[in-house]
Amino acid sequence: MTDLRGARVGVAKGCRSIPRCGRAVCAVTGVRAGGEGDSAKFRDLSIKTTRENTDLQAQGVQSPVLLEDPELAEHVEEPRRSRAQHDCLARVIRLQPGPWTPDGPVHEKHAAIGMLLLDGVLARRVGLDGRFGAELLGAGDLLRPWQPEDAQPTLPHTGGWRVVQASRLALLDGAFAMRAAPYPEVTSALVGRAVRRSRHLAVNMAIVHQPRVDVRLQMLFWELADRWGTVHGDGVRVSARLTHAMLGELIAARRPSVTKALKELAERGAVRWTGDVWLMRGQPPGELREIGAPSAVRADEA
Repeated sequence: MTDLRGARVGVAKGCRSIPRCGRAVCAVTGVRAGGEGDSAKFRDLSIKTTRENTDLQAQGVQSPVLLEDPELAEHVEEPRRSRAQHDCLARVIRLQPGPWTPDGPVHEKHAAIGMLLLDGVLARRVGLDGRFGAELLGAGDLLRPWQPEDAQPTLPHTGGWRVVQASRLALLDGAFAMRAAPYPEVTSALVGRAVRRSRHLAVNMAIVHQPRVDVRLQMLFWELADRWGTVHGDGVRVSARLTHAMLGELIAARRPSVTKALKELAERGAVRWTGDVWLMRGQPPGELREIGAPSAVRADEA
């Protein structure tokens, strides 16, 4: 089975992916690179972590980004595609679950494109007056964590990153930008990833406007399934270890309300945590407005 980017993904026998716009979308974990070039050795940079993850900029540790994420080169015609796959190398870092304090390229912050999440799950949290919101990023998402605010904000806020699931990121620094310059189709695809991320945020904004917390949760999980889910005989699975507190930040609800709503969803067989994955059954959220359980948690309780 192939994932969003065309890379092979290891999944259980008998499962299939959720189709989206004619493409297969699979779980965040299990992505394997498409292969190695004959003229170069590619390996990942393993990051040793203590209490927090930190970025280590090692020299010569590179990976073929367009083999890791083939969708970036889908509009590059042969034989240019093969050359692009060989040329577009980037350093890769590994992050283990826990807090993450990103370090940008030391001398090229203005030339660097950003960081491409190859696999794993990250959460970006923003706090304002004691309340927090969160955004989930998965395989294929583009981020630029070192970018400062354009101006002093009127509403001061805090922010931070957390590695939800062990992740690998490609550093698209100035050197990568130079190597990718002969292939504008790749740059265009990266811009598209930034736009796609903003669209996911818009969907999440619509979700948090739903009055019932259980509906918000079910919609959120189906949205995540559309991005990273795999279909199995027992339902649709999403591999992401999300705490009740994190789910509350994603849907603008308090943790006790999330816990109560998850219990109700599990009793209905709609969504439940198996210990390894989130499992969904039944129909996607187009049918959710028909649900009328009197005990449903409402936003005024959140």
